Amino acid sequence: MSDPITPELLLSAYAAGVFPMAESSTSSEMHWVDPSRRGIFDLDKFHISRSLSQRIARCNYTIKTDFDFAATVTACADRPETWINAEIFALYQALHKAGFAHSLEVWEGPDLVGGVYGVTLGSAFFGESMFSRRTDASKIALAWLVHRLKSGGFTLFDTQFITPHLASLGAIEISRDEYHVRLDAALHRSASFAPKNYAPTPQLVRQRKTQTS
Repeated sequence: MSDPITPELLLSAYAAGVFPMAESSTSSEMHWVDPSRRGIFDLDKFHISRSLSQRIARCNYTIKTDFDFAATVTACADRPETWINAEIFALYQALHKAGFAHSLEVWEGPDLVGGVYGVTLGSAFFGESMFSRRTDASKIALAWLVHRLKSGGFTLFDTQFITPHLASLGAIEISRDEYHVRLDAALHRSASFAPKNYAPTPQLVRQRKTQTS
């Protein structure tokens, strides 16, 4: 990309079904991505295994939303290979300040041990990245996030790509054409990342479809 990306352009790109990626954390070059196969979560079919259910129930953690968005993105980029460079970091910070980007964080006392962040438009949540510093911390974050999105009226959870980790939790691949149909429908509906009177508990989060492991 030769022209700088603005937060407004980035939101327009999401609405068109594309998103940016950098080659590395130090690269100044970015490119738009429009995968032929798209990863999504069906919010009604998120898989919670018996072991994950037990970890959720143990509740030796605290779930926070938008408490430290910058630290969440920084933690997601803290890996040998990442597509999050300085410009992308700044763009998502701007979207967060404007109310379009959110984080869900897993804390153990003063330590941020897991989390996920993404962008919201209409009733679509575009998951950007996640991280884990404790066993299953990212899975715990996703379970709480799916419950929140479902409660807030979201209809599309875009994971961009699918990985074995996401597939184990129920993520599936759909075609680009099907994705755009679902995206268009989601953009014409409203949803809230902070639904009124939302008071989740570990027991409620665990009541997703459970499978043995």
